[in-house]
Amino acid sequence: MLRFHIANMTCGGCAKGVGATLREVDPAVELRFDLERREVEVDRSSADAAALQAALIAAGWESERRAA
Repeated sequence: MLRFHIANMTCGGCAKGVGATLREVDPAVELRFDLERREVEVDRSSADAAALQAALIAAGWESERRAA
């Protein structure tokens, strides 16, 4: 499992955008969102953490990898 803090993810629409960004890298990725903490947990992804974070940053999401 990977966890990312997304500083500018403030609502359900943002979560949808973050999910779409991560699914561009791995369409089968499983995600869980915690909007209060502004975090997304990534389960069962075939992509590595660096690729997922690079996609988030490229899409404008202020992301930081957190310890799982």
